[in-house]
Amino acid sequence: MSVPATHLHRGTREYRQASAVLFGAGFMAFSLLYVVQGTLPAVSAAFDVSPAAASLTLSFTTLPLAVAVIVAASWSEGLGRRSLLVGSLLGAAVLTLGAAASPSFAVLLGLRVLTGLVLAGLPAVAMAYVAEEFHPAGLGTAMGLYISGTGLGGMTGRLAGGLLSSVLSWRVALAVVGGLCLLGGAWVALRLPSSRNFVAAPGGLRERLAAMRGPLADPVIRRLAVCGFVLMGSLVSYFNYLQYRLAGPPFHLPSSAAALVFGLYVFGTVSANWMGRLADRRSRRSVLYLGLAIMAAGALASLSGWLPLVLAGTAAMVFGFFGAHSVTSGWVNAWATRQRAQASSLYLFGYHLGSSVAGFVGGLFFGAFGWAGEVSTVIILLAGGVVAALRLPIGLGSQERSHAS
Repeated sequence: MSVPATHLHRGTREYRQASAVLFGAGFMAFSLLYVVQGTLPAVSAAFDVSPAAASLTLSFTTLPLAVAVIVAASWSEGLGRRSLLVGSLLGAAVLTLGAAASPSFAVLLGLRVLTGLVLAGLPAVAMAYVAEEFHPAGLGTAMGLYISGTGLGGMTGRLAGGLLSSVLSWRVALAVVGGLCLLGGAWVALRLPSSRNFVAAPGGLRERLAAMRGPLADPVIRRLAVCGFVLMGSLVSYFNYLQYRLAGPPFHLPSSAAALVFGLYVFGTVSANWMGRLADRRSRRSVLYLGLAIMAAGALASLSGWLPLVLAGTAAMVFGFFGAHSVTSGWVNAWATRQRAQASSLYLFGYHLGSSVAGFVGGLFFGAFGWAGEVSTVIILLAGGVVAALRLPIGLGSQERSHAS
């Protein structure tokens, strides 16, 4: 299959510019999405709610996002990727500013639901944009860079939320992140290149939603979506309650010090790029297994009562997650030859559903059994990921060969 000359080739100025803007867009989107995770202890105290209830400020964002991402992806098949990506980022920034002024916990949850619905447009189309606009030879690297941006953005949002809420308030944390991302969204609108290889799908939204039957019928896409559920569910559940654990015995860390644990997300920027390149050269399935194994080892290490080992285990969780996510998200777009946006949205549905469901359920186990209950939740999820990956193809399938030719 020939590659259009309009693709962005690695090493060119256009490739570097588009990669940088997508890195920034992913950074800001995930800052807006996960800033509330750093504020959970402060929200618990401000509204007198349990850790599991406070976690709904995140779960009630990722659950509507998981559903809306399917509609947004199908919508983009007819209207294009760029406008939806930019509009989603700007809209979510405005809603985050509004959430900072929430007069009650119920209003805060309502605004976070709207944020998830609006923000869904960016992850729904970003991976499809990368797959369409970048040359296949540089696809893994470009995807890895975008994933690195989401990882660094999630880290920064969590850090900002944790530090600002411990020193000032959770309202200041949301206002600062929302305001800066509103300015950054304007930069993305000015610098993101227009789509050159997008071809609008015929028919209306109903027909394009019906096209989801294709990815749903593909067992590889379904298993990758399960892997997305496992990966994100494990990581979000782990970090939702880590600050509570570090603030309690035997560590008794102050809230500002406990929030610094989100700085370990920097390991994700390293692993996403490295494993993305590794997946371009080797079996994707073996690299996925590697990521799952690293996450499991990290979760088990965190059971220790020795703080350095807990931090090392947390770094391993982050490293394994972003490497595995870079592989699975790139795999979806390399495998899908048609309805690429719908295939990506199905993966993202599983990914964000995992964040919502496991993020809350982990809190129930944490409340009942302490940190051992949370780690058990993670291990069970990761075991499910191994089972789902068992029947994924070892090498390049026919679809991937056609993209690589």
